[in-house]
Amino acid sequence: MSRVGGSPITVPDGVTVAIENAQLTAKGSKGELVVTLSKDVDVALADNTVTVSPKGKDKQARAIWGTVRSNINNAVVGVSTGFTRQLEINGVGYRAAMQGNKLSLNLGYSHPVTMDVPAGLTVSVDNNTKIDISGADKQLLGQFAAEVRAKRPPEPFKGKGVKYADEYIVRKEGKKK
Repeated sequence: MSRVGGSPITVPDGVTVAIENAQLTAKGSKGELVVTLSKDVDVALADNTVTVSPKGKDKQARAIWGTVRSNINNAVVGVSTGFTRQLEINGVGYRAAMQGNKLSLNLGYSHPVTMDVPAGLTVSVDNNTKIDISGADKQLLGQFAAEVRAKRPPEPFKGKGVKYADEYIVRKEGKKK
């Protein structure tokens, strides 16, 4: 039994939700998102409230119930307020810059690493070391942030690399003489 799936989703003002053809569409000030619904759950919309319930008692329906509810909630929150993720770059000579719609990273390699910013996301760089990624789609935002971090993950000895702003790096002591 899902603890998350049972709670209803309140649709805020300025957001419209429509359900048709096994898809839920949420439109708001930050954009429009479409969530594909599973055939194992029932989704009902009434009085600016979305409720999700499993169709049967089988294992698949109970397993997907909370996931579908979370995906719908992420879409509703994304189109109303949006999501942000902050990254920090630590290291001598490590820096980031925006060049049009591309994120250019100097991370100690012999060449700069350039990444295309996906449509629907906005990226800003502060002081060459702080990267702010924002957008309505939580999955796309998290995937892009993980790809940026994967270009040079933080190492445990000096902490050099790209890390999330709220991430704690467990440090190691290093060599002893």
